[in-house]
Amino acid sequence: MAEFVTLEVSEGIGTIRLSRPPMNALNRQVQEEIRAAARQATVDADVEAVIVYGGEKVFAAGADIKEMAELDFVQMSEIIADLQSALGSIADIPKPTVAAITGYALGGGLELALGADRRIAGDNVKLGVPEVLLGIIPGGGGTQRLARLVGPSKAKDMVFTGRFVGAEEALTIGLIDEMVAPDEVYNAARAWASQFTGAASRAIAAAKAAIDEGLDTDLATGLKIEQHLFASLFATQDRTIGMASFVENGPGKATFTGK
Repeated sequence: MAEFVTLEVSEGIGTIRLSRPPMNALNRQVQEEIRAAARQATVDADVEAVIVYGGEKVFAAGADIKEMAELDFVQMSEIIADLQSALGSIADIPKPTVAAITGYALGGGLELALGADRRIAGDNVKLGVPEVLLGIIPGGGGTQRLARLVGPSKAKDMVFTGRFVGAEEALTIGLIDEMVAPDEVYNAARAWASQFTGAASRAIAAAKAAIDEGLDTDLATGLKIEQHLFASLFATQDRTIGMASFVENGPGKATFTGK
């Protein structure tokens, strides 16, 4: 049984909860437990949307530096791919995902949040990738996902300086998508996620794959990816149900099965 990361499922929403007080430092055990929770959320048919949450006070304040400080070049070379894939495992969930950010999301904590489809944060949060202050760079996907999200110039400013970004600036540059009162973060994330319970889950998964895979390639290849995924949905029950419902009752009345 996981010690620091759990998946709690309620009303079609899975909450991946980090709980390693006081700051949810992401040591190797936590990283692997995140990977396991993401996999469980992927395969559990009862989970239709996912929230990543660190609790009321802090999301995650980065890697466990005491653990990392003991590693040399050879050791880090052997585990960096695992670190990167574990923090990126949220991005691999083929369901809508939202990071509910409270307090601090720094270094690996922000990298974890960057893998979600949406980020909702309290108005008092501090976000950043301060690895340069340790003489290193973000290694859990931060240089890549951050630049894709906010653009290379803003990403370079954050990475080069290691400075913390407040909620207002984060909202302005697109680092977060919604800002709420600190005690409303989880509720706001749950409200967003609840839109997708009972939705056409295979269509949402296809849409997510088309967007994410298309952004990693050129337009022509992206359009071919879209073609394939669009056509594949004509083999699903939900497509038949959705179109029949539209013809008979108009839009937004279908009851989908997820098949």
